[in-house]
Amino acid sequence: MEFDAVLIAPRRAESIARGYWQDRTINDDLDACVRRSPDKIALTALQVESGTTTRFTYREMASMADRIAVGLARLGVGRNDVVSMQLPNSWQFTLTYLACSRLGAVVNPLMPILRERELGFMLEHGASKVLIVPRVFRGFDFEQMAKGLQARMPKLEHVVIVGGEGIDSFEALLSEPAWECEPDAREILTRNRPGPDDITQLLYTSGTTGEPKGVMHTANTLMSNIRPYADAMRLGPGDVVLMASPMAHQTGFMYGMMMPVMLGAGAVLQDIWQPKPAIALIRSERVSFTMASTVFLTDLADALSDSAQSVPTLRAFLCAGAPIPGPLVEKARAALGAKIVSAWGMTEMGAVTLTRLDDDDERAFTTDGAPLPGVEVRIVDAYDAPLPTGSVGRLFVRACSGFGGYLHRAHQNATDAQGWFDTGDLAYVDARGYIRISGRSKDVIIRGGENIPVVEIEALLYRHPSIAAAALVAYPDARLGERACAVVVTKPGEHVDLPAIAGFLKSHKVAMQYIPERLVVRDSLPTTPAGKVQKFKLRELLREDA
Repeated sequence: MEFDAVLIAPRRAESIARGYWQDRTINDDLDACVRRSPDKIALTALQVESGTTTRFTYREMASMADRIAVGLARLGVGRNDVVSMQLPNSWQFTLTYLACSRLGAVVNPLMPILRERELGFMLEHGASKVLIVPRVFRGFDFEQMAKGLQARMPKLEHVVIVGGEGIDSFEALLSEPAWECEPDAREILTRNRPGPDDITQLLYTSGTTGEPKGVMHTANTLMSNIRPYADAMRLGPGDVVLMASPMAHQTGFMYGMMMPVMLGAGAVLQDIWQPKPAIALIRSERVSFTMASTVFLTDLADALSDSAQSVPTLRAFLCAGAPIPGPLVEKARAALGAKIVSAWGMTEMGAVTLTRLDDDDERAFTTDGAPLPGVEVRIVDAYDAPLPTGSVGRLFVRACSGFGGYLHRAHQNATDAQGWFDTGDLAYVDARGYIRISGRSKDVIIRGGENIPVVEIEALLYRHPSIAAAALVAYPDARLGERACAVVVTKPGEHVDLPAIAGFLKSHKVAMQYIPERLVVRDSLPTTPAGKVQKFKLRELLREDA
C-alpha cells in the first residue's frame, strides 16, 4: 500500500525542535518495559459473556507480539501492508497491534458494529491484506460475514478467525505455534521495524461526504498526544487503566492500549460494556483511571448509587464524546469518589482539550477543557477572521498530533498551509482559555460517542420506494446524548412506518446503531430558497415534541 500522508513532512522539523515528536515507536516502549519490569502484569483482558480472564506480563506480551508478528509474516504481511481487525476489546487486539508494529505493517481497527456495507468500502479502500474477526461475538456470525466479503475482494488474501475451528483460526495461524523460536524469526522481526514517521494506524471516521475517510497516523503523531495527556492526568507506571470503550476508536486505541505501554502501567480490558463487571474489575485490579463517553459514566454512577459498593482506587474518569450534564457530574463525584474530567477530541488528532484535575467541578460540565501542550485553537468567522473571546465561530485546531491526511483523499484534508485544520465544529473560547463546543457546521449525529454517517443513511432513505424526501437529524437523549430521527415525506398514496424503515436499512447491511430510532412523517421539509433542507428547524420541532 502506498500512503499519501502529505501533512507529516511539512511540520517535522518544528515538531522535533520543540520536543513534541521524540522519534520513538511503541516498539521502543515495549522493549523498555521488558527490560525494566519483565514480570509486571501488563495486560488483563475480561470476556464478559464467558467470564474468562487472560493475563500477560510484559515479558509474555513481548514474546506473544513476536510470535504473532512472525505468523503474520508467514501470511505474507510486510512493511506497509494493512491488517484489519474487527475485534472487541481483547488481548488479541492489543497483541496484533504490537505484532504489526514489529513488522512495519499498518493496523486498521474496525468497530464490531460495522456490517457489510461499511466494511466493504473500508477494506477495499484500505487494500487490506488480512482481516481478523471473532468467530461469533454478541450472537453475530462474523466469520460468515468476513468470508462473504473476501469472496469479492481479491486483495483480501486472508481472513483469520479468533476462536475459529479450522486451519484459518487465529490460534492455528498466529498465537499457538512457537513462531518466535523459528530460525528466521529474529531477521523477520528486525528487518522492517517502522520509523516514527511511517504510517502505523489507518482508522476510518464517518464524515459528511457520504463515505468514511481513512485517517492516517504515525507513531510521532499518536505518541505526541498521549504524553501530555498522561501528564495532565498525572499517570505513571503505578497506574492501572480500565478500557471498556471500544479500542477501534481513538479513545480505546490511544489511551487504553498505547498509553499503558508507554507508561509501563497496567491495562485492563472489558469487551462488552456492563457496569457491574466494570465495578468488579475496578475493585479487583485496583484501577485508577478510565476514559469513556457519557453513557458509560451514567451507567457506572447509577450502578454504584444502587449498590453498597465503592471504587476507592479510581482517581479520575475522563469523559468525552458528548457534553456532561451538571447533575451527572455531581452524582458521579458522589458515587465514584473520583474526579470527573471533560475532554474533546477527534480521530484526526486525539484529545485536543481537557479540563484539569485541579479545576473546579463546574468546568467539567460548562466547558470542554483547555488545549493540551502542542495544541493551538482559534475561533474564526465565515471569512476566517479571528473572533473575540466569547464569540461563537468555526473551530480550527493546529496540533503536533494532527493526522497525516486522509488516505487517497488529500483534497479533503481540510488543512491550510499553516497547518490549521477545520474541525467542522462551532465553538467559543472563554476568558480562561477553555473552549466550549456549541454546535456543528458539519452534518453528523453522535449517538453514545459513535458518529452516524448522515449523508449515507439519507441516500439510502431516498431509495425507499415509499419515500419522496428524507432528512436525518439528531434529537436529545439523556443516556446516549443523541439519537437519530428520520423525518420523511412519503410519495402520494404511500405509507411508511419505523419498522419498515429499519427493515429496509437492515436489508442494505447497515449497522444497527446507524438505524433511526424515531420517525416523523411530514407533508414537506423546511428548505432555504435554494432548496437546502433547514435541519435546525427540524431539530427545533423534535425538541418541541419531546
